[in-house]
Amino acid sequence: MTTDLAAFAEQNNIKYFMISFTDLFGGQRAKLVPAQAIADMQEDGAGFAGFATYLDMTPAHPDMLAVPDPESVIQLPWKPEVAWVAANCVMEGEDVAQAPRNVLRRLIAEAAEEGMHVKTGIEAEFFLLTPDGSQISDEFDTAAKPCYDQQAVMRRYDVVREICDYMLEMGWGPYQNDHEDANGQFEMNWDFDDVLKTADKHSFFKFMAKSVAEKHGFRATFMPKPIEGLTGNGCHAHISVWDAPGSESKANVFAGAKGDSQTAELGLSEQGAHFLGGIMKHASALAAITNPTVNSYKRINAPRTMSGATWAPNTVTWTGNNRTHMVRVPGPGRFELRLPDGAVNPYLLQAVIIAAGLSGVRSKADPGKRHDIDMYAEGHKVRGAPKLPLNMLDALRFYDRDKELKAAMGEEFSAAFLKMKREEWNSFVSHFSQWEQMHTLDI
Repeated sequence: MTTDLAAFAEQNNIKYFMISFTDLFGGQRAKLVPAQAIADMQEDGAGFAGFATYLDMTPAHPDMLAVPDPESVIQLPWKPEVAWVAANCVMEGEDVAQAPRNVLRRLIAEAAEEGMHVKTGIEAEFFLLTPDGSQISDEFDTAAKPCYDQQAVMRRYDVVREICDYMLEMGWGPYQNDHEDANGQFEMNWDFDDVLKTADKHSFFKFMAKSVAEKHGFRATFMPKPIEGLTGNGCHAHISVWDAPGSESKANVFAGAKGDSQTAELGLSEQGAHFLGGIMKHASALAAITNPTVNSYKRINAPRTMSGATWAPNTVTWTGNNRTHMVRVPGPGRFELRLPDGAVNPYLLQAVIIAAGLSGVRSKADPGKRHDIDMYAEGHKVRGAPKLPLNMLDALRFYDRDKELKAAMGEEFSAAFLKMKREEWNSFVSHFSQWEQMHTLDI
């Protein structure tokens, strides 16, 4: 039964709703709607000028309507008179094909037709910086090996505890919080769920972390590499496929009996192996979505960090329970994609996982050889495995050449994404930097 947002407002003393959507660049856009107007908005949507956001539209386009999905509604724990609700973008009665949440919804439906219901959990890493973003917020967080630092996490206890309390209150099932491998960096984990719910939670988590950090006088950033020389922000995704959605699911179809193949040895079923094969097959193109900014490639192609490891892949390889590869299979019935970073669009991350995985299942793709080595120390010994793109332009070129993945994500979406990302790249290369002066002034 669909939630009536007007009744929800009355029952929960809501005064305003944030009707929110995410654009192609992952920007979160919203209108603040008084509760008295939400009944009409639930029916017709809130009007936006798509051109004013990162969508491929012009000022001449008609109104884009953001129609709230009432099942996604969340009462803001830190401002209870406001509720956030994710919206689906519609124009002239049709879904906007390039809108990220619509891309994901279409792929969820496509997978469901083949009896596949993808569930994921994500590991959202972020830094707490000074308000101007120039340095980490904790001047005493200077350890060479800061991961799991007990003192450092407790110095930011008020922020971490507040966010975790809110997740507990919302029923997300948070289960651990830690200081991560970079000074000033944190990670918070909550239970896995159906991909649309995970994407909505991921989107809301970013909003929540930034809001709580601001409240405490800090700045939370998910930027892939905000501090030179330190480990970057990843957004690892743990992936499994089930026989039904939500609480109806009974069987994990990725869980297989132990066997002789390299995937079966790790408890991954034949379908799970093919899904993994699709991820491996499309990995270089996948990077355009999972690592969507110029800065992303400072993380996946980083030199050794201060802690001694980047914790990011640079080669298309998979393994068992080993964190130096692009994909690891830590246990039966699931695998972890370690490629995505903190800048990834929450909806496009889930969409591209389904698109690549479906491609692998349909073509019975082979994930290739398992490499059980330390890629940081012995990666040079691997022969034939593609290197991940060196920069955003290379990633866009890989994506543009991958006709199958482009079609799976939607031709309209792919055209819009490539157009706007190329414009971003052109803006970057036309920027005159201090590095150029330093290295060229006296030539």
